[in-house]
Amino acid sequence: MTSTIREILVEAQQRFGPEVAVRYKVGKNQIEDKTYNQLRQDSESFSSALAALGEQGSHIAVIGPTSYRWMVTYLGIVNSGSVAVPLDASLPAEDVWELLDRADVTTLVADAARKDVAEGAKEHCPKLKNVVLMQQEAHSDAALSLPQLLAEHQAAFDFEPQPDQLCTIMFTSGTTGKSKGVMLTHRNLAENAGSINMDLPERMVLLSVLPIHHAYCLCLDVLKAISLGSIICINDSLLRVMKNIQLFKPEMILMVPLMIETIAKKLEDNTLLPPKLVKNAVFGKQLTKISSGGAYLDPSYIDLFEKYGITILQGYGMTECSPVISTTRPWNINKKAVGQLIDNCEAKTVDGELWVRGSSVMQGYYKMPEETAATLEDGWLKTGDLGYVDEEGFVYLTGRKKNLIITKNGENVSPEELENKLGVERLIQEVLVRENKSVIEAEIFPDYEYAKKKHIKDVRAALQEIIDQYNLQAPPHKKIYSLIVRETEFEKTPSKKIKRF
Repeated sequence: MTSTIREILVEAQQRFGPEVAVRYKVGKNQIEDKTYNQLRQDSESFSSALAALGEQGSHIAVIGPTSYRWMVTYLGIVNSGSVAVPLDASLPAEDVWELLDRADVTTLVADAARKDVAEGAKEHCPKLKNVVLMQQEAHSDAALSLPQLLAEHQAAFDFEPQPDQLCTIMFTSGTTGKSKGVMLTHRNLAENAGSINMDLPERMVLLSVLPIHHAYCLCLDVLKAISLGSIICINDSLLRVMKNIQLFKPEMILMVPLMIETIAKKLEDNTLLPPKLVKNAVFGKQLTKISSGGAYLDPSYIDLFEKYGITILQGYGMTECSPVISTTRPWNINKKAVGQLIDNCEAKTVDGELWVRGSSVMQGYYKMPEETAATLEDGWLKTGDLGYVDEEGFVYLTGRKKNLIITKNGENVSPEELENKLGVERLIQEVLVRENKSVIEAEIFPDYEYAKKKHIKDVRAALQEIIDQYNLQAPPHKKIYSLIVRETEFEKTPSKKIKRF
């Protein structure tokens, strides 16, 4: 088991040196490749640049969409013994500046897509010493150039980080409350990636579509992929996922349920065609696995994609656990569970809440001792999720502890359970269940496109009919007595979960 990110990269470079590591578009259909030799060399050049700037050991932030330069920056930071602070590229500039300040960041590396953040950063963040721009070709008074820094500091960098030293501060994108800086060590991240057993082959081609600052993407699409000598293909836009599947021909893609549901809707338009024909046209012959995580996925999608020769592997985790807690093992699929505990993780249920322990559990929240004490107890991480683990290590979830509705007669109702039951209805695109004035209420954003296609004129009446049907089967304390129909989608976190206010 490798216990630092440095070990993962060095072992991969020694085994796969001249082979392709990262593949990305530089024109409409023009592809560029970077090898494992180049990935190690470029990241060590950035480590050398940080040392020359007097920033080795400091907190260094990186912001931007997934790119080769983002990966080089991240690996260069952590492998120099510095602390990486990956930030959400979709946040408003003011929010980014606040996080830079809270994380004690002294150097910011930004993609040109977030030039607005870079331009005002020094003014708003007094601790900030350097701004580095990924695409700027030469140093200027306002910012340093990443390409020039790499060119000026081309040298091997042999620093060996310690497994238990702080490696990354990742800010959670919670559905409620203030985001917290999760402190993860090299051991947390490296052993999490190493403990994931999904029977993935070496040199696998994968397409990375999720935001790279997210722990799920960083762990599987980058760290796990590098450990397997994979070819990491970068998706340049969510609008072009299907085109990029045809271009890069991946064998596996990591997705959140929302993406899977969107693809499923496209598949239903082709039900009259032979599944093999549809699969080759939509996904290509080679795609055989989709890994799903980040939210609940209805088991019916596993059956649907199986028809097209694609296995959906469910996962469960949280940033505080680096992030993977359980994954599906392809030879032992249980559709009702969110996978089996990974090898370095154990779990127990305390008062209905799932607690986990293992080498992937965070050090704590950065500069938040009270929140840390409330979440960690004797090495156990309180997940906030209601659920349990069976004797085979399968994990079952029923909802979030803080979302629990307690009815007037003392019954506990998990809103997620109700949302999952309603969510299988094709007319319902998004649903949020909550308590309002002592009754259970469902707020629904319908699929208006589907309603139009099926000539449903009174959408509200059709939704009420669905709720009435649900209520016929539901016990009294789980019946829904109020309906709100939305015109627009719900506001969501970066990991595509509906925000609960």
